[in-house]
Amino acid sequence: MAHDHHQDTHGSAHEQGHGHAHDHGDIDWAEMAPHLEAQAELYTPLYRQALAWLAQEVTDPGLVVDVGSGPGVVSCLFADTFPGARVVAADGAAPLLERARARAGRLGFADRFGTLAGDLPGALAELDYPADLMWASQSLHHLPDQRAALAALGGHLAPGGTLAILEGGLPARFLPRDIGIGRPGLQARLRAAEEDAFAEMRADLPDSVAEAEDWPAMLTAAGLKHTGTRSFLLDLPAPVSDAARDYVTTSLSRLRERIGDRLDAGDLATLDRLLDPADEAGVHRRQDLFVLVAHTVYTAVRPA
Repeated sequence: MAHDHHQDTHGSAHEQGHGHAHDHGDIDWAEMAPHLEAQAELYTPLYRQALAWLAQEVTDPGLVVDVGSGPGVVSCLFADTFPGARVVAADGAAPLLERARARAGRLGFADRFGTLAGDLPGALAELDYPADLMWASQSLHHLPDQRAALAALGGHLAPGGTLAILEGGLPARFLPRDIGIGRPGLQARLRAAEEDAFAEMRADLPDSVAEAEDWPAMLTAAGLKHTGTRSFLLDLPAPVSDAARDYVTTSLSRLRERIGDRLDAGDLATLDRLLDPADEAGVHRRQDLFVLVAHTVYTAVRPA
């Protein structure tokens, strides 16, 4: 049920492990977990902004469910933001939920923190009672029928409960347009190749339903009332921390594996230089590296 976390506008946070919405049995989630945790921790300033906004819309929820929680970094931020709430981290990858439980224990949330393992959204049928707030970060676009998935999520909300989905925004940028090697504009071309790969991924899903990515319209069609849209920025300017540098290196390495065969010889050579630890122009050493990304959150309420 898990999916490979790709870095798309549809999901530049996918290294976090928030999706796991369809089956790729070849992924070793125990091995991936540290990378997913590290990225979610790096993105914490963005998530804290989003959760502060949600806290103005949703007051004192009893149950918060993180749908596609991964290793639980954001689930624990919800526990911190809403000290009166029970939080359930739901995901298809059991090794990631083990990390989530351990994190909640370290942070003192164990007494009001639970996990739910299984295919989403079906596994949510095991919830003891409806949620007052449900969060789905970049998992819906990996489900074949996104509108049906939204309706399913809405069905597990209490009347008046809020569904918050993080989808879209602006893709992460790490490098200037001209990096001094290769043809300028590399990251824009990587992005275009990613868009093509993403479109093919969606088309290849069994029973895939093509859908214009108008999230407010999809939420409305799912029987919910769209209540808000807001984007949040992660801005880590140069010079970056070691953690940010590691994130960029991992992201570009995974991109190389995924779309390397879609690049021309010149761009592939440039990307390989960027990933070479011994190259002065590589991301391990260059001082102009940064992280700039925007994520958009849409909220909707189940009518009372």
